[in-house]
Amino acid sequence: MRSVGVEEELLLVDPGTGNPRAVAGTVLARAEAADDGGAGPGLEKELQREQLEIATRPTTAMKDLAAEVRERRAMAAEQARSAGAEVAALATSPLPVDPSLSDGRRYRKVAAEFGLTAQEQLTCGCHVHVGVASDEEGVAVLDRIRPWLAPLLALSANSPFWQGQDSGYNSYRSLVWGRWPSAGAVEVFGSAKEYHAQVQAMLETDTLLDTGMIYFDARLSRNYPTVEIRVADVCLEAGDTVLIAALARGLVETAARAWRAGEPPAPATVGMLRLAAWRAAKSGVSDRLVHPLRWKPAPAPAVVGALVAHVHDALSDAGDLALVRASLDRLLSRGGGAGRQRETLARGGGLRAVVADAVERTVS
Repeated sequence: MRSVGVEEELLLVDPGTGNPRAVAGTVLARAEAADDGGAGPGLEKELQREQLEIATRPTTAMKDLAAEVRERRAMAAEQARSAGAEVAALATSPLPVDPSLSDGRRYRKVAAEFGLTAQEQLTCGCHVHVGVASDEEGVAVLDRIRPWLAPLLALSANSPFWQGQDSGYNSYRSLVWGRWPSAGAVEVFGSAKEYHAQVQAMLETDTLLDTGMIYFDARLSRNYPTVEIRVADVCLEAGDTVLIAALARGLVETAARAWRAGEPPAPATVGMLRLAAWRAAKSGVSDRLVHPLRWKPAPAPAVVGALVAHVHDALSDAGDLALVRASLDRLLSRGGGAGRQRETLARGGGLRAVVADAVERTVS
């Protein structure tokens, strides 16, 4: 059974106004003091002081992952309240914000080099780590999961608002994230040697600061023996995070089996993958997506059904099939995180009510 873990970025907001608050340093300092020398595993700063990152430990059971996601979110909420803030699992701030860069030499270098791309980059994603046996297996997986990453983005879409407006997208975060020079879809590498050669060639252009800025939609982790799938928005509800993690593990296992069986990767071009990702960001689960087998438009439920069929055996073998089906039914019925945000706005109370609802659902 492959291990799986997640990292989630959470927005820090004022409990009264819903506006983002630049208190990450205070939150982390209080957490460190309370922990007698360390903030404990899984609570870290991020690019902007209006956000925190939580991380789970690797596990093989989705019920354990679900419990830990909720535990980490609750821990972050408790520490945020000690600094007069709340946490919200929102991939962008619904209300206007002028983000504040976190302290540190590396962050200052990012700001100096990338200008408005860094200054405006207050976005919150969800990264899923799935264990692999080697870099060779990991790259074989990366080559074979490429067509299926856009449906994962659609399922996670949780960022319809940007600077106080409806963006017209379900995942505007992914478009803002796409401003980074290394972000997005990549070609087939073919081997670990070619993957590492490509990364080195990118670094030698002197455009990226370091390997931490390899922002592919999915990559080999720098620190763990995992494939890191980075395409998703942070999910409004913990159960949706677990759904994305279960599907991600299913994709990795399915791809690894195909590699061992000698099946080649699908010959999808980067151009088609970018189109599919744009459509996923635009539609979420509320409209048509690009079908990753036929490369034609199809209703979101049909594309999600194709994804489940693709990973069916891996989900069944892991004992995750029933969980995935039930979670998908719930997500599709409510329109995902973006649908929930727009529904809350339509009920009245403005964007402040959207943030308040997110605060409640983040730890429910």
